[in-house]
Amino acid sequence: MRRRRTLRLHNYDYRQSGAYFVTICTYEAACLFGYVTDGEMILNDIGNIVRDEWLQTSHIRSNVQLDAFVVMPNHIHGIIHIVAIEDRATQRVAPTGKSGHAAQIDHAPRRSSSLQAGSLGAIVGQFKSAVSKRCWQRMGLSDLQIWQRGYYDSILQNERILNDARRYIGANPERWFEDKYYVQVR
Repeated sequence: MRRRRTLRLHNYDYRQSGAYFVTICTYEAACLFGYVTDGEMILNDIGNIVRDEWLQTSHIRSNVQLDAFVVMPNHIHGIIHIVAIEDRATQRVAPTGKSGHAAQIDHAPRRSSSLQAGSLGAIVGQFKSAVSKRCWQRMGLSDLQIWQRGYYDSILQNERILNDARRYIGANPERWFEDKYYVQVR
């Protein structure tokens, strides 16, 4: 059996306090969540489930605080702050050891065969699972594959990078037709 190569940042604990930019894409880039018109994202029923489950993430996980996010036709971008209970009031960006440099700037797909409780991978996996289950149960879509395997992430190392990510997320619907995830619906 061929083992998949992990693309995680070597020796980085994805359970530690920090800010993470994540992108989660639909299976085969299918536009399942709605459409963009005049620079505004219009969610359909599945898109509303995605939004609702994203918002539930911080309510059901005490180590998670949500920041900016957007649901797009075939992906979701969001910023997740993982916060240790003792750090909850002060920690806003991931520690680096390097002043102001991102440990990882490019989006690399993340996969892990052994997820640790409270880790970014576990949080994303539980979100994806909750969305899928809700769609299957409430909408009778038991054969619909919603998500691509894995997800993309960047560690947000300082306030400037965090604010850049927030601006990118906020402008995403306006720039949909220029987006690398853009798919023309026929």
